[in-house]
Amino acid sequence: MNEQLIKGVAYHGNRMLTHVREDMQDLAASGFNSVLHMFSHNDWDRHKNIMKEIFDITSYYGLETWVDNWGLGGPPGDKSHFLSYHPEAHQVLSDGKISPVHVCFNSPAYVEFTKNWIDTVYEAGGRKIFWDEPHMLDFQANGERFWTCRCETCQKLFEERYNMPMPTVFTKEVDEFRKWTITNYFQTVASYAKEKGMYNSICVMFNDTQDNTNFGVDLDSICSTPALDNIGSDPYWLGGDAEGYEDVYKFVYDKTKWNLDVCKKYGKDHNLWLQTYNNPIGREEEIIAAADAIYDCGARTIFAWGYRGSDANDYRAKAPERTWYATKAAFERISERHRNALREAARKNLGIK
Repeated sequence: MNEQLIKGVAYHGNRMLTHVREDMQDLAASGFNSVLHMFSHNDWDRHKNIMKEIFDITSYYGLETWVDNWGLGGPPGDKSHFLSYHPEAHQVLSDGKISPVHVCFNSPAYVEFTKNWIDTVYEAGGRKIFWDEPHMLDFQANGERFWTCRCETCQKLFEERYNMPMPTVFTKEVDEFRKWTITNYFQTVASYAKEKGMYNSICVMFNDTQDNTNFGVDLDSICSTPALDNIGSDPYWLGGDAEGYEDVYKFVYDKTKWNLDVCKKYGKDHNLWLQTYNNPIGREEEIIAAADAIYDCGARTIFAWGYRGSDANDYRAKAPERTWYATKAAFERISERHRNALREAARKNLGIK
């Protein structure tokens, strides 16, 4: 047994290098070995050289940098600045209304924009890209289902693929087309990154059902994309029925197993996420349960969202310091278990009882 335990945390909300140095030192001292840094359109415009320094500082403390495409195409990150320059690239709902903040993955201009972003990240020293929760809109309102994307580009591509006009209701063909849209985009841009020697990981949001039709992407469809190296998910338990150690453990274990089974099927690496934001006071110990479940299931690339209970964001934990203590305890716990497993494997190989 020689597999590395990758322990990371999402870091954002700060571009002041003095604090970055303190925080990276804190992370290294706390036993982490990886950091996910956001690289938004705003960072590209205002902090490009600062981001290079942040990556260098991260490396100085022995931490590996993962780079998040935060908000380039809209939520879950920032609202997309790209749409200010390309208003034709909005996702369009099935009723013809425009999503004000979501970019269509079939937009040729957005594909080129993404490639330029990859170039910028590479120049700054980033070598591992993290594609953050890509999705298309799909929701119910007043008994009707509304979905994207039905822009002019998507309608044209749909008709070319299916030899019929794109419907305004959700059909099997629409579901297939939405999944093709996202996988085609990532095959294109991830291939471009791989040509530069970069590593591509992605995180897929979970739905309540395993088809994930309401996001336009699922683990199977995205895992079939050859250019992506690492497929992950975020089995966040808050907001659902899971509460307490046993419930949280089972929920997170089941979701993690689903992720790992699909990755094994396609020969992909994995990433799994702990929820360290929006944590209510008194439920911080559930982070321990979730970490135990992810590790027990076999995941070895584990990140927390985010640093110090996501204290730099409005969605931070209700008691960020308590959440951070629980987060560090969770990682210390699985680290010690991992060391013990390595020791036992070494003893067994030497015939030591």
